[in-house]
Amino acid sequence: MIDIKFLRENPDVVKQNIKNKFQDEKLPLVDEVIALDEQIRKNKGEVETLRAKRNKSSQLIGSLMREGKKEEANKCKEEVSQINDTITKIDEELTKLEAELKHRMMIIPNIIDKSVPIGRNDSENVERERFLEPTQYDFEVPYHLDIIEKLNGIDLDSARRVAGNGFYYLIGNIARLHSAVLAYARDFMINKGFTYVIPPYMIRSNVVDGVMSFSEMDQMMYKIEGEDLYLIGTSEHSMIGKFIGQILDKSKLPYTYTSYSPCFRKEKGAHGIEERGIYRIHQFEKQEMIVVCEPEDSMEWFKKMYSYTVELFVSMGIPCRTLECCSGDLADLKVKSIDVEAWSPRQKKYFEVGSCSNLGDAQARRLGIRIKGDKGNYFAHTLNNTVVAPPRMLIALLENHLHADGSVDIPEVLWPYMGGTKKLEPNK
Repeated sequence: MIDIKFLRENPDVVKQNIKNKFQDEKLPLVDEVIALDEQIRKNKGEVETLRAKRNKSSQLIGSLMREGKKEEANKCKEEVSQINDTITKIDEELTKLEAELKHRMMIIPNIIDKSVPIGRNDSENVERERFLEPTQYDFEVPYHLDIIEKLNGIDLDSARRVAGNGFYYLIGNIARLHSAVLAYARDFMINKGFTYVIPPYMIRSNVVDGVMSFSEMDQMMYKIEGEDLYLIGTSEHSMIGKFIGQILDKSKLPYTYTSYSPCFRKEKGAHGIEERGIYRIHQFEKQEMIVVCEPEDSMEWFKKMYSYTVELFVSMGIPCRTLECCSGDLADLKVKSIDVEAWSPRQKKYFEVGSCSNLGDAQARRLGIRIKGDKGNYFAHTLNNTVVAPPRMLIALLENHLHADGSVDIPEVLWPYMGGTKKLEPNK
């Protein structure tokens, strides 16, 4: 959410930012916000004037009563009563106006960083760097589900009977590999100095409103019927919510966390939920990294965070690249975002396995997360990044370490987490 003072003083900048994100339908919101802001400030001025008048009349009542001027005192009392009624009416109107203002402000997209490439959609995202040479085979690479089924590692039919499409049972060594990747990612981040956290898997609506845009919420979140609770789509949601309404001690910054959670997503409007496989699903597990820091440090942390994900993939022998999201592909709260994509030997192209985002002070402003400064409090900056998200990671790992006979080499860094198992062998 943008600072109202900034919008008031720079409406053209805000409008240009909306155009850069190709959301011209939101342009009228800027003028609507300015009009609402003017009315709110006018009403507040009236209330202050009325309160000063009421206080003066209240003091006069006491003087008149002491002087025995009861009739005049009663007139003053009536005047005070009328003032109170007027103040109540204006306050009620103010409550409505402020709610309307907040709603519009939460729809207006955050100001993107100047370095973000301008583009309409994900087809105009920009490749930044590649790491490791893409894996090439002299045999045809099977679809990832066929690889896993040969390893007796999945049961989709039972999952459909139990929960429907978009769910799965992972079995045996594939399930163990799934957990091994998460455990390795956890320890990898702990070794980078991050604190490991297991957060709540449900959050209240005020936290949902604070961490994501309305459109994201509609497409992603599962609501718990009869409760003010939502299942999290990523642990970022509850980890940033951890700081709601807090004034942070400057000396304790930055907060650097790596959090594990299951993730639940409706994937509303997404293509592929019905397709055969485990690329796009309703439930998965993820290791995340979260940083809450000083505003001037957020871009430095942004670079560190996505570099850690690249380092993790490279350590498992998986070729990858970084892809910067263009303006039209950025979610409304994001200032800047870079995706990490892994190489798929079967598709002969890269596919997304994680995303790193700098949200500036957008989440902090919505949730009231401030830093106690020497010259007053100010909003923190928040960032998040995927360390690893099986089962997409499994697809990349299996395809890039596959043999023609269907066996799969386990990356050396995972051997300790696999009880020493170095290779997965297909069913005979």
